Amino acid sequence: MNTPRLETERLILRRFTENDIEALFLILKDREVNTFLPWFPLKSMDEASSVYETEYAANYEKSQAWAYAICLKEDNAPIGYMKVDVDEGHDFGYGLRKEFWRRGLVTEAGKAVIAQVKKDGLPYVTATHDINNPRSGGVMRRVGMKYQYSYEEQWQPKDLLVTFRMYQLNFAENAPRVFRKYWDNSAVHFIETGIQETSVGPPEERQKDRPSRRMPKGPVFHFCHENSCEAAMPNSQKLYQQAKCAD
Repeated sequence: MNTPRLETERLILRRFTENDIEALFLILKDREVNTFLPWFPLKSMDEASSVYETEYAANYEKSQAWAYAICLKEDNAPIGYMKVDVDEGHDFGYGLRKEFWRRGLVTEAGKAVIAQVKKDGLPYVTATHDINNPRSGGVMRRVGMKYQYSYEEQWQPKDLLVTFRMYQLNFAENAPRVFRKYWDNSAVHFIETGIQETSVGPPEERQKDRPSRRMPKGPVFHFCHENSCEAAMPNSQKLYQQAKCAD
């Protein structure tokens, strides 16, 4: 199945077309929207056309893909995008023009797309967000995903050191309980407690992450750096950066 048209109460989720390049440009050019996206803001319609060809038209030629334009029903014009990757991570991603933020539109679209990829046979989906963008984590939880672990990555092409939180939703009984690739590939990985009721993490770390009901409010970080680990409870982002254990 490749990007079947979906409808929700307020939205049409459909393929991008050549007629949507200007709308795609409006989504991807905004610096504030782009802050937590893995590419630089677009500067021209030519760049938007290139994104359409490589990220959408090319994917629509494949046997399976989920690469959606998020459109309001009143005009069917794209105001955002949503995708689930076919590769082993089955990464769930999205973006929305800022004038449409805080209306629950991404959550509404996400529930529909998640239901579709489950119907189409994916065993699980994952998603990640920058810890400085907690609202994105809220979307992930509202569509049914659960926090698993956090990790550092030198994010490209922006070349920024970013701490990501990884979420996962399993559909199939034989799905891996936790998708480990980001954990295994990062020298700095850890589990935060206090994000939600259940923090899973890779199997060998789960027992270390049992939060006490007497713990103060706020996230608690269990830092792992190669084979050296220690617990830390930072009071601010600055302290969090200082709390990472050395190699």
